[in-house]
Amino acid sequence: MQSLRASQAARAGKTFTGTVAGSDFDEEYLTNVTVGTQEFQLIVDTGSSDTWVPETGFSCFNLENQPVPQSTCAFGTGGFNTDTPHFKVDPDVNFNITYGDGEFLTGTAGFTTITVAGMAVANQEIGIAVNAAWEGDGINTGLMGLASPNLTSIYEGTNPSADEFPQTQIPYNPVFYSAVQQGLVSNPFFSVALDRGSFQAENNSLFDPNLGFISFGGIAPVAVTNTHVTVPLQGYDAATFLPENGTDVTYFYYTVDVESMSFAGNKKVFGTTNNIILDTGTTLAYVPTEVANAFAAAFDPPAVIDEDEGVYVTLCSATVPEFTVNIGGVTFTVDPADNLFPLGESDEEGNALCGSGTFDGGPPEEGNVFILGDTFLHNVVVTFNIESKEVTLTQRAPYTSGGGGLRRPPAAVIQRNL
Repeated sequence: MQSLRASQAARAGKTFTGTVAGSDFDEEYLTNVTVGTQEFQLIVDTGSSDTWVPETGFSCFNLENQPVPQSTCAFGTGGFNTDTPHFKVDPDVNFNITYGDGEFLTGTAGFTTITVAGMAVANQEIGIAVNAAWEGDGINTGLMGLASPNLTSIYEGTNPSADEFPQTQIPYNPVFYSAVQQGLVSNPFFSVALDRGSFQAENNSLFDPNLGFISFGGIAPVAVTNTHVTVPLQGYDAATFLPENGTDVTYFYYTVDVESMSFAGNKKVFGTTNNIILDTGTTLAYVPTEVANAFAAAFDPPAVIDEDEGVYVTLCSATVPEFTVNIGGVTFTVDPADNLFPLGESDEEGNALCGSGTFDGGPPEEGNVFILGDTFLHNVVVTFNIESKEVTLTQRAPYTSGGGGLRRPPAAVIQRNL
C-alpha cells in the first residue's frame, strides 16, 4: 500500500474518490452515479461487470418469473428515461443477467456518459432492464459492476431465450476499464474501503451515509496498518470455468488463492482454498463447511445452524473469536463485530438473536465458489489493478463503527453475484 501511494503521488494524472453509503440495514453499499443526466444510487459490485438501470415503465417479476406490481421490485426511482439525446441504443443486442440469489434482468443496451465520483466516462455501454426480478431496498436503482469484460452480459440478437454464454456473448468494457482506456485516471487501479455499520444501523437503518470510499486511480483514504500484500489474480479455464493459475487463462472475477483460514484459540489450521472471490456485492463471507462449522462452534455460546435460514444463530451478547485469513503469506484479521449481525428476533427468554457473518459455502470441491464478502472487506483496503491483474490488500487500523437508525424487518442476506 505504501508503494502504491508513492506511485500515485509521483505520477501525473487524476484520481476520483467518492463516498459509499450503507443501505438495507448496511447489507449492501451504494454510490451516487449519474447516467446521462439522471442521478441514481447504484450498488457497488466487484463481483459482476455490468452497469445497469431499469427503464421507466419496466415490468417487475418475482423470483418465480410471475408478474407483480412495479413497487415489488422496490427501486429507489421510477427508472431511467431512455428517450433522451444523452442515450444511444445499441441495436440488435439484448441485456440478460441472472444473479446468484435468483434475481434476474432482461432488456436492451445502449451508450451514455456515466459519471461517478466526478469521473465522467463517455460513450459507456450499459444494460437497460426492461424486465426485472429484483428484491430492492427502496433506494438503489441498479448496479455498477466492476469486474472483468469477460463477465459482461450483453448478447447477440434481441431474444434472451437464445442467449448462450459465451457463444453469443458480446464482451464490452465495464466502467472502470473504459476510464483507463480513455486515459481518465492516473493509475489502472481502483480501491475500495467499506466501513462496518454500527449495531444500531444494522438493526434499524435503511440508508447509512458516509460508510466508506471508492477511489478510481487512487487509494481509498482511510487509516491502515503496515500489514499488506500484493497477489496475482487467479485466472480460469474458459472452457471449464474452473480456476487455473498460469499465463494462458481467462479472467472473470477478482479471485485469489487463500493459503489458510483460522480463528483465535483454534489449534487446527484449515489449508489452501482457491476459487475465492473478493466481492463487495455479497454481504457475508462464504467459506468451506469445515471452517464455518468449527468457527461457529467456537462462539460462546456456540452458534447453531438454523436449517430454514441457513445461518448460524447465537445470542447477540456472544463472545466471538477473531477470524483470520492468510493470503500470500500475510494474515489478515476480521473484527469480531463483523461476525455478529442482528436477526431482529429473540429467543424464548427475550434475548436478542444474531447470525454469524461467516457462512457455510459448501465443501472445497471442484467448481465450488467461496466468497470473501463485506464481513471480510470491512477490515481491509482492497486495490484492484486491472492491468497487472493483481490485488493489494492492506489491513485497516481499528475503527469505530458508524450508523444511524429507523426500523428493522426480518433479516435478508444479500448474495447477488455468481
